[in-house]
Amino acid sequence: MRRPSLNSQILFGCLLGLAGGSWLAAEGATPLAGHVLYGARLAGNLFLDLLRMVLVPLVFASIVTGVANLRAHHQMHRVWTTTLAFFVLTMAIAIVIGFGAAHLFRPGEGLHLAMFAEATRDYQTRQMPLPDYIAQFLRGLFQNPFKALANGEILAVVMIALFLGIALVVGGERYRNIRNLMTELQELCLMVVGWIMHLAPLGLAALLLQLVATQDGALLGSLGHFIAVVVGSTLFHGAIVLPGILWLVTGVSPLHFFKGAREALLTAFVTSSSAATLPVTLRCTEQHLHVKKDIASFVVPLGATMNMDGTALYEAAAALFVARLAGIELDLASQMVVFFVAMLGAVGAPGIPSVGMLSMVLVLESVGLPTEAIAILLPIDRLLDTVRTAVNVEGDMVGSLIVQKLAGDIPKS
Repeated sequence: MRRPSLNSQILFGCLLGLAGGSWLAAEGATPLAGHVLYGARLAGNLFLDLLRMVLVPLVFASIVTGVANLRAHHQMHRVWTTTLAFFVLTMAIAIVIGFGAAHLFRPGEGLHLAMFAEATRDYQTRQMPLPDYIAQFLRGLFQNPFKALANGEILAVVMIALFLGIALVVGGERYRNIRNLMTELQELCLMVVGWIMHLAPLGLAALLLQLVATQDGALLGSLGHFIAVVVGSTLFHGAIVLPGILWLVTGVSPLHFFKGAREALLTAFVTSSSAATLPVTLRCTEQHLHVKKDIASFVVPLGATMNMDGTALYEAAAALFVARLAGIELDLASQMVVFFVAMLGAVGAPGIPSVGMLSMVLVLESVGLPTEAIAILLPIDRLLDTVRTAVNVEGDMVGSLIVQKLAGDIPKS
């Protein structure tokens, strides 16, 4: 008999957790309920601790590898600088849209989850005046690398990786062994993530059981509100912002673009993987949108790992949503941290569905929000991932057309 897919197992685990939580809520405060909740807490914490265990080395290796892969022959310098500028600009716009939609429609407002009470207390004790917060934030960016890696100081790890990646670009082929080492470390971490994901059905069932057992049904309505906000803002970015930028820079009409890109967009929507969609994306970019092979073969594969407009938008909106569920209102400084981490977290992150959960944990950890929130976000992640992956792939194709227009003719190496 064929074993169910991991997605099917996760869905079953989520349904089991919801059913078990509903039963415990109806059962009341009995000794049996207490034992079940204790076991669920152990299983849920084990799953989260395993994710935290691999998070720091994976983030470090992914960012170093992603930045180091920007190296190119000097004749391609104009192409990759234009490409990088486009990626940064569109991801920044996407994050601003995500923040704006979350502030405007405020999903999760008025609903406080008791499960997050401890995280709320920890967050409140870290509150301080803005000048002191900025000073501490800047000091926290630059630390002893070994101390930062050992203590899991996310922002410091990101900065160290960023500097090391830039140094590898500047150093070129002299440091190819270090670059290869970082690539292999990333691959090993992804292998470990694959093992941990086999525990996802159990871990998510345990976390959801705790959540439902201690909460009322108002969370479901809030989740529907959040889904509508994320899908609506992602579609706005994909249907208005990206085609608008393309038309302003190149004069290519949105209708012409979508006609040429539809195969790749549909494949991305169905697979929820920009990496799996890559061959189709390249074919559409070169054959239907008529981007030169030299440019398309550089921009599109790089975009599949670095250009994540839809993902960045989702993570920005999700951070504010989780903060409201925890009874926390993120200040401007904390939102800037989310902006920074959501953008850099996309650098070098492989375009596969399971890694999106780790990047969400990274964003939550960076501002002290409860990582237990993935129990709420992951069950709806597959639905949201379809739309955001399509927008991620769309951004790669739009970027190819814009780079071709702005970079001009590039001599072959």
